[in-house]
Amino acid sequence: MRLMPTLQQLRYLVAVADTLHFRRAAERTHVTQPTLSGQLKQLETKLGTQLVERSRSRVVLTPTGAGVAARARAILRDVADIEEIAKQGRHPLDGTIRVGVVQSLGSYLLPLVIPDLHASQPDLKLYVREGPANDLLTRIDEGSLDLLFFPLPAPGSELETARLFREPLLAVTATDHPLTDKPRISRDDLKGETILTLEPGHRLHAQVRQICTDTGAQLSLDYEATSLDTIRQMVAMGLGISLLPALYVRSEVTQNTLVTSRPLTGPVPFRSIGMVWRKTAARGEAFVELARILRRILRANAPDVTVIE
Repeated sequence: MRLMPTLQQLRYLVAVADTLHFRRAAERTHVTQPTLSGQLKQLETKLGTQLVERSRSRVVLTPTGAGVAARARAILRDVADIEEIAKQGRHPLDGTIRVGVVQSLGSYLLPLVIPDLHASQPDLKLYVREGPANDLLTRIDEGSLDLLFFPLPAPGSELETARLFREPLLAVTATDHPLTDKPRISRDDLKGETILTLEPGHRLHAQVRQICTDTGAQLSLDYEATSLDTIRQMVAMGLGISLLPALYVRSEVTQNTLVTSRPLTGPVPFRSIGMVWRKTAARGEAFVELARILRRILRANAPDVTVIE
């Protein structure tokens, strides 16, 4: 009877699939390169097929290897969930949660909640990864992340969500822009203005593009930024105005002498932020409890947003 692959061999294969490099895969799995290579050869012998093409210049997975690696990720994710199920009865919010957060949110949300969260849950640790939305959704599906802080609605029928807050968008201009004379900026005021925003692929880009369509503003195609800080700097140089999330404005605009912000008159544009996890995640109940804790913290620390159940 043919021997079955071990979990460790599957981990080695996934590491090679992720890095396409034996040395980096060995470092990731904390073994020597000969050990990893030998275990992969044993795995190929067990399965009776080649999984990895080896050469001096590169490492390539065979089509079979890519398919096995994809299933291996799912198996390893399920094993991790089994381990979490065993912990649930003891302390649901103890241990490490691997969190993904979109780039336009992480640096401005987490400092508001982490201190109080740590005070109330001292044994909870968050491993945080910032990234673009599509990358984070892939990682949550593969199981390399447990939880996302993410704009809602999140795509996918396999995902569970918990709403946290609605965050208004504010108009941000250079301090010498004519619109700074107004205490509030109407949608009619945006007509003809050049609006700077993040590059395509970000949820904020799509939202701002729709606002431009609705108001007659001109979405800038010459300057598409990769970060909110870059937008702020371009606004300061007079390249246009922008619509930026309230938590970012609180953190980076309020004390800035080169740019200023103004609220928009209704209907006020906003984005909804929540938590996202796999429906099959073992810690689903713990994530629901975490959402309740975060809402309480946000009510106390973030008057700029509207907390929602």
